[in-house]
Amino acid sequence: MGNQRNNVSLSEVIEDKDNFVKAVFSLIVENESGVLSRVIGLLSGRGYNIESLTVAPVNKDEKKSRINILTSGTPMVIDQIKEQLSRQVPVYHVVNLCEQSSYVARELALIKVVSKGNERTEALNLAGAFRAQVVDASIDSLVFELTGKTEKINAFVDLLRPLGLVELSRTGIAAIGRGCHTIY
Repeated sequence: MGNQRNNVSLSEVIEDKDNFVKAVFSLIVENESGVLSRVIGLLSGRGYNIESLTVAPVNKDEKKSRINILTSGTPMVIDQIKEQLSRQVPVYHVVNLCEQSSYVARELALIKVVSKGNERTEALNLAGAFRAQVVDASIDSLVFELTGKTEKINAFVDLLRPLGLVELSRTGIAAIGRGCHTIY
């Protein structure tokens, strides 16, 4: 039965899309060249989609980094991804934050709007409502900074599209468990 669990074909995954669930994996890895490439290669080589990816050092003395990966799949595929990530040599800890009682996830976005007149005023009004900060302004453009849940950023972006949105840069999610639970 264990072998059947690890031998999921891509066609079975595609047929079972109705049962897809989100997963937010947080990994503590060795901060060295090639680690990120190996983690991404493991996922992409098996046909898993990475919806969001962030990585940054968390402990310079111990040379460790944290990787946050947002992906989706059937529960069986999510379990398979966790098992495969856990087996990677430079990976110290792997947690699927969605399996914990709760977690906090935030994203940062920089959004450029090119507009004048009423559209510019409306963009500024929306920024106030969403608590976005103006981080650059010129006569015909604004750059907003917005931090929050992915859904909040998506809603802000959708409202700015007709007002002259021309460029978007997003960080992907940073996530951490709530309460006393840790990745360690």
